[in-house]
Amino acid sequence: MKRFVIALGLILATANALAQDEPFAALRDGGHVLMLRHAIAPGFGDPAGFDVDDCTTQRNLSEEGRAQARSIGERLRAEGLGEAAVYTSAWCRCRDTAAEMDLTEAEPRLGLNSFFQNRERRDAIVAALRDLLAGLANGPPAVLVTHQVNIRAITGQGVQSGEGLIVQPDDEGSVRVVAPFPP
Repeated sequence: MKRFVIALGLILATANALAQDEPFAALRDGGHVLMLRHAIAPGFGDPAGFDVDDCTTQRNLSEEGRAQARSIGERLRAEGLGEAAVYTSAWCRCRDTAAEMDLTEAEPRLGLNSFFQNRERRDAIVAALRDLLAGLANGPPAVLVTHQVNIRAITGQGVQSGEGLIVQPDDEGSVRVVAPFPP
């Protein structure tokens, strides 16, 4: 009986390890994207009158957020994803998350910008995000550093700071959620 319990434990541990690697395997194989919410930036929204080109007017990463972003980068590199394409929102907390992850140089994209405080821009930003996703549908691995509202608009799911979803986009810019990416 003891051998049976040990064998069952080994089987379950192996199955769990394989299940955890499966989303990363899909991401490594291309045609998949990690939609990542920026790391921890205390607060809610941005102050009134913020300027996207001036980090001093925005909600920014805390030291905990910077450490979280570095940890995400380490995790992605350990999974063989250090050369993944990185795209980011123009907001400082997203750009700083991408920089702290220390993967490839991040490229800003309109479709990753927040529309949380500018709802009239939602449709244009979501359309730009769908175009970006469609362009990544059959491409190499990519990481999109963005905001909660953008991820929810595309997937219907919310995520916390530093969390994300591994998705498989199609040629129309719609996605199938493959797995969560916890912090």
